[in-house]
Amino acid sequence: MPDDLIRGNRSWAEAVWSESPDYFERLASVQKPDYFWIGCADSRVPANVVTGRDPGKIFVHRNVANVVHPADLNLLSCLEFAIEGLGIRDVVVCGHYGCAGVRAATEGIVHGLADHWIEPIRALARHKADELDAIGDGEARLDRLAELNVVDGVRRAAETPVVQRAWSRGEDVTVHGMIYGLKDGLLESLDCSVRRQSA
Repeated sequence: MPDDLIRGNRSWAEAVWSESPDYFERLASVQKPDYFWIGCADSRVPANVVTGRDPGKIFVHRNVANVVHPADLNLLSCLEFAIEGLGIRDVVVCGHYGCAGVRAATEGIVHGLADHWIEPIRALARHKADELDAIGDGEARLDRLAELNVVDGVRRAAETPVVQRAWSRGEDVTVHGMIYGLKDGLLESLDCSVRRQSA
């Protein structure tokens, strides 16, 4: 039993109760997040923390390298619930610099099951080889691939039947792309948002 997690939880809950006695009652009464976040599973990039949001404000799905994978029924189910069940209108695909999954996609070594998962990033690196090869610095090249992976994820999310159905119903769902810097803690827009086209 991870007693340190229990102790940490008790300490956190007591601090919250002392500051706001009705906090958990309010949180338990309704789930009304503003954003659906598709992020990397990296433990250093928790959506609520890096955006300064309290629990309940962001509905989150995380996976290795924040891939919007066409075979990920978990992601697609969460996306559908976010849009159709929770009424979320802003979807965020967020990557980060220094992503181990992006790095793994560029290595010529076997990673087991992860190789299937990160294949879309490999395909993207092949497709964007000219742009990436023109970047001399290896870390900068990986950072650019992390950005391109987000842009590709925004496109893939926008193409899902879930988002397409929402748009056909006239719902103003927008898919945004962002990148997080581990070294400076800053979140930046990649200016690649996709929204419903006006009829």
